[in-house]
Amino acid sequence: MGISTMAAAEDIKTKDAEHVLGTYARAPFVLTHGSGMTVYDTEGRSYLDFSAGIAVNALGHADPEIAAAIRTQAETLIHACNLYHTVPQAELATELCELSFADKVFFCNSGAEANEAAIKLARKYGRSIHPGKTQVVAFTGGFHGRTIGALAITAREKYQAPFRPLMGDAHLAPFDDLDAAASLIGPETCAVFVEPVQGEGGIHIASPEFLKGLRRLCDRFNALLVFDEIQCGLGRTGKLWAYQHFDVEPDVMTLAKALGGGLPMGAALMTDRVAKVIEVGDHGSTFAGGPVVSQVARVVLRRVSDPDMLAHVTAMGDLLVKRLTEIRSLHIKAVRGLGLMIGIEMDREVKSLIEAGYQNGVILLNAGPKVLRLLPPLIVGKGEIEQLIEILTRTIRD
Repeated sequence: MGISTMAAAEDIKTKDAEHVLGTYARAPFVLTHGSGMTVYDTEGRSYLDFSAGIAVNALGHADPEIAAAIRTQAETLIHACNLYHTVPQAELATELCELSFADKVFFCNSGAEANEAAIKLARKYGRSIHPGKTQVVAFTGGFHGRTIGALAITAREKYQAPFRPLMGDAHLAPFDDLDAAASLIGPETCAVFVEPVQGEGGIHIASPEFLKGLRRLCDRFNALLVFDEIQCGLGRTGKLWAYQHFDVEPDVMTLAKALGGGLPMGAALMTDRVAKVIEVGDHGSTFAGGPVVSQVARVVLRRVSDPDMLAHVTAMGDLLVKRLTEIRSLHIKAVRGLGLMIGIEMDREVKSLIEAGYQNGVILLNAGPKVLRLLPPLIVGKGEIEQLIEILTRTIRD
C-alpha cells in the first residue's frame, strides 16, 4: 500500500524480534484484521484462511455475534475470579454438560492446562483406589501440550529432550495398536490419554475397534479414559464431539481452541465418578471461565452444535476431500480426515509449499514435515473451497 505501511510492518517485525521470546517461526507478514474466511496484512494483501488460527476461529474472523457478546459483557463484568459465582460460567457449564456425556466441568485457559488438569484428576482418582495407581498411558503421534506434565505424554523427541526429566510414570504405545496398548494398561494405570483424531500427528483417525478396546481396558482396570478433543472437538469433525463418531464415551474430555471463539479458554469435562475425588483447593485458576470468555463460549457452543452447522461441516468436508482426491496426481500421496479436519500427505516436505501459499494468498498449516493440514473456519463455503483448490493446484505445479 505504500512505504509508510511497509515501514510499519518492518518496525513491528523488528520489535517482535528484539522483545518477544523467539519460540515461534513467524510468517513474513503482519496481520491487521479479518472478516469471515479472510485475513489482511499491513500492505492490504488478503489471505484465504484455511488454518483458523489452528482450529480456533470456528466461526471465522470478526463474527458479529462474538463481537457483540464481548462488548456487552465487558460493559458489565469483565473479571470476578473463581471465588465468586458468575452467570455466564454457570450457564456455560450447564450447557456443556447437557450436550455431552459430562456431569462436571473444570475451566482453565488453554489446551495444555486442560490436559494438566486431567492428569491431576487421574492421579488423585488413581490414588483413591490404591497409592501406586499412578501410571499414565498415551500414544505415538499424539500432541497434548508443551507444559511439563502434558509434555510427558506428547511423543515428540525434539520437544521432550531439552526439558527432561519429565513427569514420571508416563508410558507411550503405538497409536491405533490395541495389542500394544493392552501390554501397558494394567492395575497401576490411572488414565489413558488419546486423541480420537490426531491433529499435530498428521490427521490420523483412530479405528472404532481401538477406542472401544481402550474403553474395555479402562473399565477392566478401573482407569480413566481421557479423550483429548482440543483440536477435533466442537463441530470440527461434523459432529459436536469426535467421540460421537465411535460410539465410545470417555470419563474425561479436554477442550480448548474453538471453545473461546478466539479468546483463551480450556476445559476438562468429566463424569461424577471422577469429580467426586476432587476437594476444594485441589486445583484452580485465577482467570479460568471468566465472564467475557464464558459468554463468548456460549455463542460458539450454540452455533457449532446446531444440526444445520454440523451438516454443513460434513458436506464441506466431503467436498474438500473429493476435490483434493481429484488432484492427487500432483505429488499427493494420501488425503485423510473427518469433517473439516483434513490432512494432505505429500511426497515431499511441505514447508516451501506453505511459504508459496502465502505468496498466492492462502494460509495453510503443516502436521509433520510432509503433511498439509486444512482446518478452515466451519463457515467455509463451496466458493472458498474451489478457490483453495485453484491456488493449491497452481502452487504445487509452480
